[in-house]
Amino acid sequence: MKKIRKTSTTRIVIGRIVSIIPVIFLQGFIIFVLAKWLAPFATFFYTILSVLSTLFTLYLIAKKDEGAYKMLWLLVIFLAPLPGAFMYLFYGNKRTGKQLEQRIKDINITIPVQLNDDTELMKTLETENKSVAQTFGYVKHMTGFPVLKNETAQYYPVGELLFEQMLTALKEAKRYVFLEYFIIQEGVLWGSMVDIMEQKVKEGVDIRVLYDDIGSFGTFSTKNRISLLKKGIKCEKFNPLIIISGALNNRDHRKIMVVDGAVAFSGGINLADEYINEEHPFGHWKDIGFRITGDAVKSYAYMFIEFWNASSFNKISKELIGISLGRNYLERKVPFDGYVLPYYDSPNREDAASNNLYIDLLSQSTEYAWFYTPYLLLGDGLLDAFVRAAKKGIDVRIIMPGIPDKKVVYRMSRSYYRVLLEAGVKIYEYTPGFVHAKASLVDDRIGSIGTVNLDYRSLYLHYECNALFYKASLLEDLKNDFEESMHVSRERTLQDEKNELVHNLINNVLRIFAPLV
Repeated sequence: MKKIRKTSTTRIVIGRIVSIIPVIFLQGFIIFVLAKWLAPFATFFYTILSVLSTLFTLYLIAKKDEGAYKMLWLLVIFLAPLPGAFMYLFYGNKRTGKQLEQRIKDINITIPVQLNDDTELMKTLETENKSVAQTFGYVKHMTGFPVLKNETAQYYPVGELLFEQMLTALKEAKRYVFLEYFIIQEGVLWGSMVDIMEQKVKEGVDIRVLYDDIGSFGTFSTKNRISLLKKGIKCEKFNPLIIISGALNNRDHRKIMVVDGAVAFSGGINLADEYINEEHPFGHWKDIGFRITGDAVKSYAYMFIEFWNASSFNKISKELIGISLGRNYLERKVPFDGYVLPYYDSPNREDAASNNLYIDLLSQSTEYAWFYTPYLLLGDGLLDAFVRAAKKGIDVRIIMPGIPDKKVVYRMSRSYYRVLLEAGVKIYEYTPGFVHAKASLVDDRIGSIGTVNLDYRSLYLHYECNALFYKASLLEDLKNDFEESMHVSRERTLQDEKNELVHNLINNVLRIFAPLV
């Protein structure tokens, strides 16, 4: 395999920041020009703006949204009415992404094959556990994805093990490969995949790569995309960076790989070397993922097809859609292994599905509720759910990084520690390095694995994908991994918080801006 130059994580972070700076400056320049032009009519416009600001504030208060998120925007608008209102309309209001969402809905209508009818399966689930059936029913209602029999689901506690299986699946591809990732970066991982994909294209396999334009800013350029196209690999960017765009915040944070409708991969792992510990910018990179077969694969194929056809002029044909969403041509008889509901979050839905799912899981737990997350920026509802569960005597635990990748976000995350610890929540920091895993597990029976961080961006602004499992053997492997991670982590205590008064003061000030991070 060719030796490929690696890009440092620092450069990635700086690249993403730099990508936003021109947008901010242009917005500021437009506001400045408007202010200068309107200066002669200052008194008149000041009166108009005061009335509009009052109406706008009342609208924001009445709007159904996360409390802390609304409070921050109210503060911004109070301090700078005109710039604040413009900023909210462009970046804070979910309606700004409606055009993007409409494109996705329009594509959805043209997909000729529907997902499974789960009516009978839901009836069976209701007889087994009505509370769980209601949880699955809520997610189904909010996202449109069905409850399915889980045929096989293999859990991987580190990225390098998942990567091996991804390469194997690529080598075995016969008809098509769908890849959708937030970050793609040149290196050992990506280079290995491209080598195989180039050969597979020559064998007639249809390979498509979809990446997020801002997520991969500084790591995957137009030059990289053109290189793939020359090899016969179809490649598109999701939601391209446009200087003035209300959908700027609505990023595709999903991680999906589908091969031949026979197997799908998902989890927290992006296509970059730190995710498989080829690089160690923040110690050992702890990430997780899974490989799934059966009807659940169709749900991931459906997700990809929607976004690809909404992003590309080179649409996936009805014939390939039929192959992707029909019965698996490589279908094998396997034992029934519980239930699964793969779904994706959209920032333009009325309810934040994953946020409400976690509130529900915490409320129905009777023994324990454990979570993996790299960032801990909780809205009021989810924070209250953690506190209530712990105060009821539930064993609530959160595993966080021991070495942060973004220090400011890490400080914001720690601002939540004290209230959680006082309620009885146990917080562990993974001492070997950085935790990028995103998962939940409740009472040995129900849990989720996907791309959803416990922060505002994942829960309210990004497109994310998640898989909810019930009575699946994969959950036992997830529990074992939780226990092993806690064994090498340091448990935070209230005394730790009392010993860091100055840091906590800084953390609490930074926390004000958590909804914008």
